[in-house]
Amino acid sequence: MAIATKSPWMPMVLLCLSLIASLSHAFYLPGVAPADFQKRDPLSVKVNKLTSIKTQLPYSYYSLPYCKPEVIVDSAENLGEVLRGDRIENSPYVFEMREPKMCQIVCKVTLGEKEAKELKEKIEDEYRVNMILDNLPLVVPIKRLDQETAPIYQHGFHVGVKGQYSGSKDEKYFIHNHLSFLVKYHKDEQKDLMRIVGFEVKPFSVKHEYEGQWNGNNTRLTTCDPHAKRLITSSDSPQEVDVNKEIVFTYDVDFQESDIKWASRWDTYLLMTDDQIHWFSIVNSLMIVLFLSGMVAMIMLRTLYRDISKYNDLETQEEAQEETGWKLVHGDVFRPPAHSDWLCVYAGTGVQFFGMLLVTMMFAVLGFLSPSNRGGLMTAMLLLWVFMGVLAGYASARLYKLFKGSDWKNITLRTAFTFPGVVFVIFFVLNALIWGEKSSGAVPFTTMFALVLLWFGISVPLVFVGSYLGFKKPALEDPVKTNKIPRQIPEQAWYMNPLFSILIGGILPFGAVFIELFFILTSIWLHQFYYIFGFLFLVFIILFVTCAEISIVLCYFQLCSEDYLWWWRSYLTSGSSALYLFLYATFYFFTKLEITKLVSGILYFGYMLIASYAFFVLTGTIGFFACFLFTRLIYSSVKID
Repeated sequence: MAIATKSPWMPMVLLCLSLIASLSHAFYLPGVAPADFQKRDPLSVKVNKLTSIKTQLPYSYYSLPYCKPEVIVDSAENLGEVLRGDRIENSPYVFEMREPKMCQIVCKVTLGEKEAKELKEKIEDEYRVNMILDNLPLVVPIKRLDQETAPIYQHGFHVGVKGQYSGSKDEKYFIHNHLSFLVKYHKDEQKDLMRIVGFEVKPFSVKHEYEGQWNGNNTRLTTCDPHAKRLITSSDSPQEVDVNKEIVFTYDVDFQESDIKWASRWDTYLLMTDDQIHWFSIVNSLMIVLFLSGMVAMIMLRTLYRDISKYNDLETQEEAQEETGWKLVHGDVFRPPAHSDWLCVYAGTGVQFFGMLLVTMMFAVLGFLSPSNRGGLMTAMLLLWVFMGVLAGYASARLYKLFKGSDWKNITLRTAFTFPGVVFVIFFVLNALIWGEKSSGAVPFTTMFALVLLWFGISVPLVFVGSYLGFKKPALEDPVKTNKIPRQIPEQAWYMNPLFSILIGGILPFGAVFIELFFILTSIWLHQFYYIFGFLFLVFIILFVTCAEISIVLCYFQLCSEDYLWWWRSYLTSGSSALYLFLYATFYFFTKLEITKLVSGILYFGYMLIASYAFFVLTGTIGFFACFLFTRLIYSSVKID
């Protein structure tokens, strides 16, 4: 059957075909194609931001007095890369494939007072230099104590080190000015083509000396001379950082054939943590949650089945016994709650968040958002959030109409602006702080404008579209009629106190994710790659089930004690897990991180506040809709006069 060229389905068909084509190359990660090199082909090394786990503030590579190329060219960056603070630029380091070089001079720099001060500050804060070759980040191999197992790989090399001269107690700063690169390649014997599969470096601090006058890159060094076979293997005579000191930057490059295939080259970078602990933790968490879920499901099925059967039997036998339990409140259970408009707003936002996370994780599991696709994860999440605005508008409007609301435009505006507005204000304040520190992590004005444009130009109109569609549909019918006069709620037992039950309800969902949370926090704040999206997807499903079940159980107990104010409590019960997430983030800050600067601490808690707020909206919405469906189910299952 021919497809008409003007068919509205044409873009969708082309998109599906392109996805199938991408997936057919299953040997490689989608979106990343291998580059083939011949002997003597130029290899351009790119430089990325300087990073520190002590300050969390990235800086541009050329903010330090390093050797510069004739023209500095920025590489094309996506939105995610800019938000991460990546600043990828060209460098004076240019290799030739399989052409080893020794003691190559890059340049000579004489430090002024400002340059010396900046270098000392960066060495004090343990900043690392990040470089990229053929999309592979530079790593420093560190041997393990047992010597037999594979080495640990550290991302980037330190700008320098602090130390003392023998016989002196004064601490000095030394810069790593000699880099010994190793490029690993995999050779295709048939085509005589090579692919880069590894990029390693060993940094040294060397006080270079030379004879006669300085003659640029042709100067002959006495400390490092390939003609005299005098190579650098240690930092015995290091280069000190001080005002008016001359620093000569040099490098070696060697090439080594490797058995690692191009498709497996990222394995080295991703197998850095002790995976046995990770496996054990995940399986342990999964087993506990599955066991609890099984118990919850069994209790719910037995209790509900018995209750419904008992009530129906009573009525068929026409026994005039007083009703007890949740059936007594049938005339009030669907009474709209206080501040029902805000409940609609937050429920709609949660649906938007859930849709975004679900689609993002599906793409991540398929390999589209691998670490080699820098900034891809953040870009995908932002764009999906914007397009999921339709779901937010639809869900909030449907709920608002159920509560007999009429001002749908007001509720739509609040849905479109409340959550993004709060996040944007916090983000703007944090960005101003980063700007004040002159860090490359500060989002430029043009990017900020692009974010606002995405929000106002696409997200807000889509929320209105969804809201319009939702409000046009007929309102949902309640399974039972609501009494005109509200029923008095009897005095509750201490354990049914709203605050107590809400705080208890958040423990189980948090328990389902806190192991994975440790790995996520480590990847963000200790600059490691996070790649186990399969596990994360599994944990996401466990979180979904746990939030739904704990909210249903506590909602059922609440209704049994004749308390019908379940709307907000069902949202807050599972949503309270966000409080535990923030407390855990605080614990992580004081036990795992070495952040000392006030600005860095504010950044950490600011971003974790945004994450906790988002987690509250997500888990609260899951719990609320689970209870919403549960109450409608049980009250439509029993006979009510």
